[in-house]
Amino acid sequence: MQPPSASADPVLTGIVSNRARTVAEVIRSRRTIHLFQPEIPPKALLLRAIDLACRAPNHKLTEPWRFTLLGRDTAEAVAHLNARIVAEARGERAGQAKLERWLAVPGWLVVTCVRSGNPIREREDYAATCCAVQNLQLYLWSEGVGVKWTTGDVTRHPEFFELLGIDPEQEQLVGMLWYGYPAEVPETQRRPVEDVVRELP
Repeated sequence: MQPPSASADPVLTGIVSNRARTVAEVIRSRRTIHLFQPEIPPKALLLRAIDLACRAPNHKLTEPWRFTLLGRDTAEAVAHLNARIVAEARGERAGQAKLERWLAVPGWLVVTCVRSGNPIREREDYAATCCAVQNLQLYLWSEGVGVKWTTGDVTRHPEFFELLGIDPEQEQLVGMLWYGYPAEVPETQRRPVEDVVRELP
């Protein structure tokens, strides 16, 4: 299926132009959200986002991504595990502060990638799963839902995988995603495109 061409039809030109502006605005306005409102978004909305995530490009259609939706009990267990890790490294007060912050997160989703015995394919599959995460983030943002993509120390702890029932020999972690309605949208600046583009003759 070819992408729509607007070259011959002025009406289609307007439709494509509006669509492009909408996509560009979603991409440009998306932010990593650190503070969320208490309400958890509907599960149906998250499932739509996951369905769109699975439209990401992936070499040979391996579809390597896996999504684990955490219920409240599992999310709290992960939050307590993380608090313990933080307390051991930085003291009880730091651990308690981290626990309170994590317990306030409404939605939790863990994204993993199926491992491969072929290192080139595993690299490609990991990259494809990252693309899937961005698809998910952009769709949720278009629906007013923010995401934080994290890969902190807890996601490398053996107990983390035990809590989720994931075999780290079979799947590698790509990210733990917190999601919910933003309580605050941060401002951010990016480098101008001229700083990151090279042109060759």
